[in-house]
Amino acid sequence: MSELDPELSRRLKRNADGLVCAVVVEHSTSQVLMVAWMNDEALHRTLTTRRATYFSRSRGKLWVKGETSGHTQYVREVRLDCDSDTLLVRVDQTGPACHTGTHTCFDGDERVLLADRPA
Repeated sequence: MSELDPELSRRLKRNADGLVCAVVVEHSTSQVLMVAWMNDEALHRTLTTRRATYFSRSRGKLWVKGETSGHTQYVREVRLDCDSDTLLVRVDQTGPACHTGTHTCFDGDERVLLADRPA
């Protein structure tokens, strides 16, 4: 398999495990769907196939979103933040994004730690 463009690879600031954080948002709404991690190979595959590919820290291997569930992510755009340590991945999501079956990993009142209050 081909490798990530060396110039892009040099720009990335990875964590101690060699991974870059990927914030995944729905292209049409900009709603945050999930946060995942990518290594160079996952990013290369994502950029070349437009199929969201991540690195599973718990399983220690690559995974393509929706490969087993059918809840796929077609990648519309990938951006690198100003510090080169976070990726913004804009996707067309098919089905739920969260492994719990919710549309986003941030759904549910029990997950709200602080909410805006009316003025």
